[in-house]
Amino acid sequence: MSDRATTAAEEVLVVEDDRALGQLLEEELTEAGYATAAVRDVEAAWTHIADRPPLLVISDLRLPGDDGMALLQRIKSLPVRPGFIVITAFGTIEQAVQALKRGADDFLTKPLDLEHLRLSVQRVLETRGLRQQLERYRQILGQEHLHGIVGRSAPMRELLGNIQRVARAGGAVLIGGESGVGKELVARAIHAESERRDGPFVAINSAALPRELLESELFGHEAGAFTGAQRARAGLLREAHGGTLLLDEIGDMPLEMQAKLLRVLEGGGVRPLGASQEHAVDVRIIAATNRDLEAEVRAGGFRADLFYRLETFALRVPPLRERGDDRELLAAHFLRRHSEALGQPCRGFSRDALAALRAYGFPGNVRELANAVERAATFCRGSEIVPEDLPERIRAMTTAAQSGIGLELIDGSEPLPHLQELQRRYVAHVLGRVGGNKRRAAEILGIGRRTLYRYLGHD
Repeated sequence: MSDRATTAAEEVLVVEDDRALGQLLEEELTEAGYATAAVRDVEAAWTHIADRPPLLVISDLRLPGDDGMALLQRIKSLPVRPGFIVITAFGTIEQAVQALKRGADDFLTKPLDLEHLRLSVQRVLETRGLRQQLERYRQILGQEHLHGIVGRSAPMRELLGNIQRVARAGGAVLIGGESGVGKELVARAIHAESERRDGPFVAINSAALPRELLESELFGHEAGAFTGAQRARAGLLREAHGGTLLLDEIGDMPLEMQAKLLRVLEGGGVRPLGASQEHAVDVRIIAATNRDLEAEVRAGGFRADLFYRLETFALRVPPLRERGDDRELLAAHFLRRHSEALGQPCRGFSRDALAALRAYGFPGNVRELANAVERAATFCRGSEIVPEDLPERIRAMTTAAQSGIGLELIDGSEPLPHLQELQRRYVAHVLGRVGGNKRRAAEILGIGRRTLYRYLGHD
């Protein structure tokens, strides 16, 4: 008898239609210290899983009704997926590869080596425990970093959590957000967190290519399919087989191309230009756009059926102006990266430089901030970045913050306001730029909150 501790919940579920083998496996695993249950078909297994989710499923490949692969596919939709070991008497290398690609943790052939089975069960459960521990650490640390995504503001914490939830699902994903917010980085994080992480990640910008070339790039073509097509090409959908394809700026995709993409999503087949037969593909589609696709649907510029297919798993990447202190966290991240690459001694920001970064709106979002910090790191001559190292449009905010004069608030056609009124208007302007956050506004202005209230005319 093993000294391994068991839990109150079911740990291992055996799905085997051979009653004698199922009973043998249940007895062996129980003796090894695992709480174990056994069922004989997929429907009974699914009922059991819904009632008492196990830590691990051991399933025969050939079962009455649906097979073990079908059960594996259904399990992938669970918020917390149990480990999965496939066993079969008809195992081939092709079946093993297919099972592992679909998310199985191991593939064993009959007649089973029971010692090998126990070692496989132990390894899968230990790996699962490590993944859970890593997830807990991510939550404890506030998930400031996830596959290159940096952020600890409330909108970003929500996004990072949604990335991990969506990654576990298998359907298409729609990522929305303004230009420069990092939609491709989010797509790469979804791929890295998914069970397709070992497959290819392929990206294409739908707006960067003319319709004829875009169709060939996506679907491929046969030799001689059009003028200049001297050799056949597989196309990006087939190149991404087993992985993820990012269609950036999908709102710019022509309507006829949208129809062909919808057929791929519904049927899983690709027909190259000039070909008479389709090729099966297993690829997850992630689409990204800075457009309001719902409005495009109403205007007739985007197919409603494709939109609703993509919208099942929709994520919005917040603009930088909604991310609070993240701009300082991001600025430090980009500075560290560029300083190391350039071999520069610059390791921080002066108070005035930080004030300028806080006051500037960054309409270009994270991409604009990254470019600004790269420029500043290049021109930095001391140990910290000063306003003079920043682009002129951002430096202008330092002057405004220091003087208390928001020049954009003064209309040349109106009488010049009194200094007290100008102070009140600028304080209100800064408060509006930070979403009403009085603590942040006071920090930017270099005053206490009581002084802030006085400037606003409150007692």
